[in-house]
Amino acid sequence: MRDQLWPWLRCAAAVLIVAALVGQLGTSVEVARTNGRDVLTAVANFFSFFTVLSNLLAALTLGWAGVAAIASPNRTVGPPPALLACVTTAMLMTGVVYNLLLRGIELPQGTTLPWSNEVLHVVGPAFLLIDLLFAPAPRRLAWSSIGWILAYPLVWTVYTMVRGPLVTNPTTGEPSWYPYPFLNPDRVAGGWAGVAVYMVGIAIGMGVVGAVVIAVSRRRTRGRQG
Repeated sequence: MRDQLWPWLRCAAAVLIVAALVGQLGTSVEVARTNGRDVLTAVANFFSFFTVLSNLLAALTLGWAGVAAIASPNRTVGPPPALLACVTTAMLMTGVVYNLLLRGIELPQGTTLPWSNEVLHVVGPAFLLIDLLFAPAPRRLAWSSIGWILAYPLVWTVYTMVRGPLVTNPTTGEPSWYPYPFLNPDRVAGGWAGVAVYMVGIAIGMGVVGAVVIAVSRRRTRGRQG
């Protein structure tokens, strides 16, 4: 029964996440228009959030896995295990960082849509955790998958820190824009040194969570080859 139900749960989670993304994007665009801000910049800023990109990747990966399993129930098909592990790690970190550091802070993508905010920061990460622990027919991960898990946040961090000084803050007019306050050297105690501390801490967190994701996969597939 679980084998037949799980692909549909993955598809449902993907649809819910997409709905939350579309809802928040629409709100952000409307806020930009109402305040006379550049809409293209608002859209670019929206897709610069780690949360948004991680949820988009999660929706695509869950949808791929769900549709593939429904279409070919007797075959091992779907996204590569390393991709699912990367998405799971990113979503778990999204949930942890938001609820520890950012809950209660109005993020600069515009007026936050409450239900969308909870889906992207709580419901989505919770589903990926449940998927990691209970999804049927898990596929064994090699320890080398940690490289793929860390590559995504590394690329995002480089992009964010290079783009930040090049974009004017649409809300305050400051000559820089960062998606999260702990990445803004003008707002963090110690400037760039303080930002570096946060970045190192998050990188360590990603590595630890990624290692746990791999360990859970290997434990659930103990005795299998791969």
